[in-house]
Amino acid sequence: MAATAIRWGVLSTAQIGLAQVIPAMQQAPSCDVVAIASRRLDGAQAAAERLGLSTAHASYEALLADGRINAVYNPLPNHLHVPWTIKALEAGKHVLCEKPIALSAAEAKQLVDAAALHPELKVMEAFMYRHHPQWVRAREIVRTGGIGRLRSIESTFSYFNDDAANVRNQADIGGGGLLDIGCYPISVSRWLFEAEPVRVCATIDRDPRFGTDRHTSALLQFDGGASAFSCSTQAAPYQRVNLLGDAGRVEVEIPFNPPTDRPTRLRWQHADGATEAITLERSNHYAIQGELFSQAILNDTPVPTPLSDAVANMAVIDAIVRSAENARWEGVTGA
Repeated sequence: MAATAIRWGVLSTAQIGLAQVIPAMQQAPSCDVVAIASRRLDGAQAAAERLGLSTAHASYEALLADGRINAVYNPLPNHLHVPWTIKALEAGKHVLCEKPIALSAAEAKQLVDAAALHPELKVMEAFMYRHHPQWVRAREIVRTGGIGRLRSIESTFSYFNDDAANVRNQADIGGGGLLDIGCYPISVSRWLFEAEPVRVCATIDRDPRFGTDRHTSALLQFDGGASAFSCSTQAAPYQRVNLLGDAGRVEVEIPFNPPTDRPTRLRWQHADGATEAITLERSNHYAIQGELFSQAILNDTPVPTPLSDAVANMAVIDAIVRSAENARWEGVTGA
């Protein structure tokens, strides 16, 4: 591990951290993951042993008080993202916080205000997909006119989970499909159109047992284009994104959690109708994300995605919820 590596601590033993993010960050040259915390010491010790970490803390407070740690990764349940990110900032730690950054745009703005009190610290929402080579290439194609003018984005993201004990099915702590996976097609649409939607129209089907949104479909209207997506927590596992321009198309086969053990592929349909298969090297977007964030700390440069982007994404989510409740188009406010 390089002497200039950032020393990381992890708040909680969430499965996404144990199975995906932490092992990936351990591959990044500038990331040195040294500690993990749980509300129970035995849980933290088991996670530390599994991952080869040197320190296990029996509380989140103890981890934030650990003077060796420079940065914190926060994969806590959604309702704890803002409170514990603010606590980490107050403890002098940089923070990479899992998506969604908050439960609403208003709550996200609370984090922006808190971060402004600590300008020396970096904070970023962990939308890892943006750093994967497949999306770097797809965005390059769009920005250089490879499909003409971008007119439409069509996205689907779904999985099946009806376990009442799972945090994704607990409405009072930010469960539901829109916050868990619907945030991805919203983010990618804003990122590729490089603008905010003017208005949205949506329908939401809520599970009568959990009160969470299990099926959401939405249309985002941009100036000169639109994005339509569906997300579900109770449907066959599937994901796909199509980018439609007035002179071509790009299809992203596995857009949001691409495999790390094999190459990924885009399909680029050119203006003449010919389709080109683009193979991207095997990559781990969690490792890339950790490295980019660590480098921003080491070099004191801006993080790849500012907090203002996180607030704007939450503002669209808020508008989608209002649209479904009011059965009408809703403007996007609060960004």
